[in-house]
Amino acid sequence: MPQALFTITFLIGAIMFAMGLLRMGMVVNFVSNAVMTGFVAAASLLIIICEMGDFSGYAPSGANKLMEMINWLANIGQWETTTTIVGVVTIIMMVGLKMIKPTEKLAAIITLIVMTIVVNLLGMSSVALVKSIATIPNSLPMPMLPDFSLLPKLALGSISVALVALVQGAGISTAYPNTDGSRTSQNRDFTGEGLGNLVGSFFQSMGTGGSLSRTGISVGAGASSRWGGIFAGLWLALIVVLLGSLAELVPLTVIAGMLFVIGAELILARLPDARLIYRTSWGSVAAGMLTFLSALFIPLQWTIFLGAGLSLVLYIYASSKDVRVTCLVRNENGHYEERDVPDAYPSNEVTILSLGGHEFYAETPLLDELMPATRGVKHAAVILRVRGREQASSTGLKWLQRYARELQEGGNLLLLAGVQPVVKDELERTGLMDIVGQENVFEAQPGLGASLDAALAAAQTWLSTRQSTVEISGEAGSTEE
Repeated sequence: MPQALFTITFLIGAIMFAMGLLRMGMVVNFVSNAVMTGFVAAASLLIIICEMGDFSGYAPSGANKLMEMINWLANIGQWETTTTIVGVVTIIMMVGLKMIKPTEKLAAIITLIVMTIVVNLLGMSSVALVKSIATIPNSLPMPMLPDFSLLPKLALGSISVALVALVQGAGISTAYPNTDGSRTSQNRDFTGEGLGNLVGSFFQSMGTGGSLSRTGISVGAGASSRWGGIFAGLWLALIVVLLGSLAELVPLTVIAGMLFVIGAELILARLPDARLIYRTSWGSVAAGMLTFLSALFIPLQWTIFLGAGLSLVLYIYASSKDVRVTCLVRNENGHYEERDVPDAYPSNEVTILSLGGHEFYAETPLLDELMPATRGVKHAAVILRVRGREQASSTGLKWLQRYARELQEGGNLLLLAGVQPVVKDELERTGLMDIVGQENVFEAQPGLGASLDAALAAAQTWLSTRQSTVEISGEAGSTEE
């Protein structure tokens, strides 16, 4: 039922268009460079694997893409000799033409035309042509309405296809950045691809998205902007109308050989990124390798989610360990120097601690281990510098409440410096402001160190007052004696 196919195209377009309008292109930001590199390399390898049958005349079989590749290599004896030779010559010709400057950008079209003419003139009947799988009329598709009654049945599958197309489009943006240096807008990409599918669904079009192979050929032919795709579409329409039936004479192995070259180029282009990933962290390597290898066993649409999921887990783990506590000491020039955190707070002194990290609730247990001991400490003024923290989790606030009371039980003072307005509001709403004291919370100031200076002055004043009180009490006791 062809209307079902066009209905899927309509749904894909609607989903893409809606995601673009809702500015959901930011979702792609959660896909790390390692995962995207693995995805692009995997998609490029799949281009090659999917063309192995047409390239050799032997269609491999297997439970997954890896088994198909193994089956293909294990049955070289069943490859159709003439078909394979034509495919190999196609690869050699295209690579050779790309190495010659005058023919570099025309390598694909020259190879296609020359090899098609040679195969047909020599009457190589064993070489399969396009006409063996499809008939191409000399006309454009006529309008045909999708079957909208099928929308509920096809909605779920269409979401999956749309996501794959969008992610692959994002992968193309990574593999082929804009030549003018401008940044790619994923939201505009989503919207444009959605509109293309919506319109195409009324003209018997299959669901489409970004194509690595087509982009590779376009860039190789010299395309440097979006106009390359527009003119490619216009030329294709003209060729179909005037020479559509001639396209049936193109050998499938020639197309396969050309795609072999494109796929290999895409993989080789990822090597610099792969080396960078290898030199960064084992987590990035694991995420990239998982994304790449999983494409050989599971559908492509799930590989990027698998890799992104692993990246997220690794990020959460790293965030829980990324807790930094440093002791700050003001020098004679008024600048703050970083020192090692003491094992315990010194009594009757001011201690400044700067807290750094990802504001993640799982870091709280580690924070406890890094903080100085409070047991037995008397009359210490502790300043916690929290500048840069835009929010506070309930776990973090609970820890702060407990820590403040621990200090106050020993007659110590806790001050907070560099507090963002949002965090201050949270302290007020949760009642923590009453525990710490409004006068002991210092909001972040435009000038770096201004809030900390104010907190330090307040702490020193408090210590001076405490010492004066102790001295007066001591003198009063001596007088009574």
